[in-house]
Amino acid sequence: MNQFIPISQPSITQKEIDYVNDAVTSTWISSLGKYIDRFEAEFAAFCGSRYAICVSNGTVAIQLALTAYGIGEGDEVIMPNLSFIATANATLHCGAKPVFADIDPSNLCLDPNAIEALITPKTKAIMPVHLYGHPAQMDAILKIANKHGLWVIEDAAEAHGATVNGKRVGSWGNCATFSFYGNKNLTTGEGGMITTDDEDFYNRCRHLRDHAMSKEKRYWHTAPGFNFRMTNIQAAIGCAQLERVADFMAKRQLIFDWYKTYLGDFKGVSLNNTDAWATNAYWLICLENKSWNLESRDAFMVELKKRGVDSRPYFYPMSQMPYINEFPDTPVTNQIYQQGINLPTYFDLKEEQVKFICEILRQLLDD
Repeated sequence: MNQFIPISQPSITQKEIDYVNDAVTSTWISSLGKYIDRFEAEFAAFCGSRYAICVSNGTVAIQLALTAYGIGEGDEVIMPNLSFIATANATLHCGAKPVFADIDPSNLCLDPNAIEALITPKTKAIMPVHLYGHPAQMDAILKIANKHGLWVIEDAAEAHGATVNGKRVGSWGNCATFSFYGNKNLTTGEGGMITTDDEDFYNRCRHLRDHAMSKEKRYWHTAPGFNFRMTNIQAAIGCAQLERVADFMAKRQLIFDWYKTYLGDFKGVSLNNTDAWATNAYWLICLENKSWNLESRDAFMVELKKRGVDSRPYFYPMSQMPYINEFPDTPVTNQIYQQGINLPTYFDLKEEQVKFICEILRQLLDD
């Protein structure tokens, strides 16, 4: 197979093109238009929440949610140490401090057993991350949060459609945040969303999202708000993608099944685990090899690329970033990030391509 297989690519069909053309020809190309309202309503329904608020990306969705809860200077937010850096960065941009907890090795998400020891009088929220498509154990996390009077903000950027005990992510916490970046299960190019059942919180987010402009007095601003708005063009893409979301979810399950068929648990290598209480959105196929360290993992990815297969490493622990540079007690995170890579996962991936990828993996793992 001569074609290079990328880690990800969006699926854009005539439906997305038609909706974008409609948005453009309507001349409503900025942050007002019929697709904004439609996308918010339909995404809320998809998640099983009462409200949804479109924003410009997934990172500012977190920042806006934190700000709307009044979380800022001196406050602490507990989160897993293994996540894309946006989880910590959005917290830092609010002036709050990320507090890093360890992960559950079975699902790579925040370990509920690691939370309570980290709670202090400064703790205001818990932010579980549904990593690589697998949801965090929300029932246990909510029990802890309710006991201590803490907000729960789901970082669901990577898990559109995943469920906990049959209930979709985005409807568990006080609110949830999503990303629609081009490599996500559902995309608007860039873009994000906040979901919630709390009407007051929803109204605060809408107010702050648009420069905190007064509804009664135009160009009168009641707080230092943000320009975190999504465009009608982006929302048009989102509406088209939502119409296809059942197919997206089914195809990602099928892709995982192909990987499982052609690779299985080859020589100690494991693929995504899904706990019995969860359904997995399979944002990215995960492959772990307990014999890898950073050097051998990176060398393996170089060899994959030489043979026409893209991959990417697991996220670094956020605590290791040079501007954070902390050393929390997260031994599972500190070990497992060195041993995992992500493999090509996208809607248009074909079975023959997955078979080819697995053949290359077997050859390299045999060496």
